[in-house]
Amino acid sequence: MTAEGETIPETDGPAQEQGLPVPVPTWLLALARVFAIAGGAVLMAMMLMTVISVARRSLLGAPIAGDFEMVELACAIAVFCFLPWCQITRGNVLVDFFTMRASRRLNHMLEAFGDLLYLLIGALILWRLWYGAGDFYQYNEQTMIRRIPIWWSFIIIFPAFALLIVTTFFTMIGHIRQAAAWGARA
Repeated sequence: MTAEGETIPETDGPAQEQGLPVPVPTWLLALARVFAIAGGAVLMAMMLMTVISVARRSLLGAPIAGDFEMVELACAIAVFCFLPWCQITRGNVLVDFFTMRASRRLNHMLEAFGDLLYLLIGALILWRLWYGAGDFYQYNEQTMIRRIPIWWSFIIIFPAFALLIVTTFFTMIGHIRQAAAWGARA
């Protein structure tokens, strides 16, 4: 209840209109969706390749050479593509045992703090990924059987992870705004 005695609604306004925990720009939502769809396409291709490889192994005794290497690279690409969408939709693991009874304002403040930590860790990881990709490129690191250059996977991983950082920034700002709005209502 607010100071005037009116009940605070259960929705957070614009965030609920988008069907999201906090509002984010439409372009960001669309871009995260595109990356998630791309990750899903990679996952489907990986699944199809695995089925074909297993069928070839069973029927012909000849699996697709290096199928496990392609699965490794595809898994990395798919996971990185899913991360921005996961952040926007609040699909990350959340342990709310201690905050279940906390106010919405406090929960939004804690979410903003968590997003800040995630943002900082993400920036650190992106920075180190950059150097790791450089090493893979410089030393021409390749998969064992198919001889696929490993640095190629970073062409998709970098933009996906950069999008995660941008997404985390906007969800952090959204939680700060929601915490301020709930503070003003109380």
